[in-house]
Amino acid sequence: MNKFWIVLWHTYITKLKSKSFLVITVIVGLLTFGVTNLNHIIDFFTKDEKKVVGIIDETGALYEPLQAQLAKNRDSKLKLKLFQGTKQEAKQKVKNETWDAFLTIAYDDKQLPKATYYANMIANSDTAGTLEQALQQLKTMLATAKIGLTPEQVTQLYEPVSFQKVALEKNAKTEEELQQARGLVYAIVFAMYMFVLMYGSMIASEVATEKSSRVMEILISSVSPVQQMFGKIIGVALLSLTQFAFLFIIGFSSLKSNGYELFRLLGTEHIPAKTLVYAVIFFLLGYLLYATLFATLGSMVSRLEDVQLVVTPVTLLVLASFFIAMFGLDSPQSPVITVTSFIPFFAPLIMFLRIGMLDIADWEVAISISLLIGTIIFVAFIGAKIYRGGVLMYGKAASWKDMKKAIELTKK
Repeated sequence: MNKFWIVLWHTYITKLKSKSFLVITVIVGLLTFGVTNLNHIIDFFTKDEKKVVGIIDETGALYEPLQAQLAKNRDSKLKLKLFQGTKQEAKQKVKNETWDAFLTIAYDDKQLPKATYYANMIANSDTAGTLEQALQQLKTMLATAKIGLTPEQVTQLYEPVSFQKVALEKNAKTEEELQQARGLVYAIVFAMYMFVLMYGSMIASEVATEKSSRVMEILISSVSPVQQMFGKIIGVALLSLTQFAFLFIIGFSSLKSNGYELFRLLGTEHIPAKTLVYAVIFFLLGYLLYATLFATLGSMVSRLEDVQLVVTPVTLLVLASFFIAMFGLDSPQSPVITVTSFIPFFAPLIMFLRIGMLDIADWEVAISISLLIGTIIFVAFIGAKIYRGGVLMYGKAASWKDMKKAIELTKK
């Protein structure tokens, strides 16, 4: 057991001190800080910057109502200027960048507002969208006034319809509980997807790197393949948790300083403790299953550039699991979701999705976890045999057919 801890801490410390890991962690940390402070960054570069829009009011009556309508939008950064000149003169002001754009307002055949927007480029739709929304509201006011509706009647007309959802099953989740569960499920599913892909590949690369340096020939004679394989798997897991904790602290602190609560933002502040426990269980089991596969396949190659080629089938399994989970967020009762939740390679994401979104029987969860643990043990047993022989195989990129050769080499 002492040798297992040596392999584990050696893997953890070596990777933790590597320049590539430190650089990536710092870069991702800066990106996390930037994303969580995006509103401040945008405000810094656009501070007090008003966009000037010229208005040619051909009706002679809509400029002031439009300006009043825009004034209700406190976030609007538009400054309107009434212009009495020609369209050609207005176009010249836009081309000279005196104005950002100009708008002509007229009446249509029903005596309701219509407009034409002019700008050097219309790729930025914020200005045009704000003006269009204000004109739409103005048009609604004029149209309802024409048919004799009072402001109270207009408000009543546009009130959202009362639409309640009532579940008839006794233990079915409410709409609020489903929204909270959906936020947690999406966060965990996405985190597991990224976790497995990033650090699974790191495990395969770690094994391939040591193999290419011939260090494996020494290690494999003194440390059992199971100890060595799981030492690397758990070592990389600790490394990933260290990186995740660093990024989480940055993101959580940044969101909190901006007045956001992370769990409230995800809608997960009232999630049951049982669901959180299952989240941890399936997260860890999913990582162990895929990490074992990545480590086994990494032992089959002797060149670092061949790693991605060999682990592609496992990567496709992770991708398939992720896309099925995304589908399941809207259709958790689908037969496809139910069946795949019992398939060990999909269960970490899909069964947890069902736990979060539905009220399923405990025996279903127990079967799924049992199958998952059984698969991990089986993969570890076969993987250890392949691992021991695979790390001693050199030459061109390994194929799946070479697994049999690796097992025979182990027996010898």
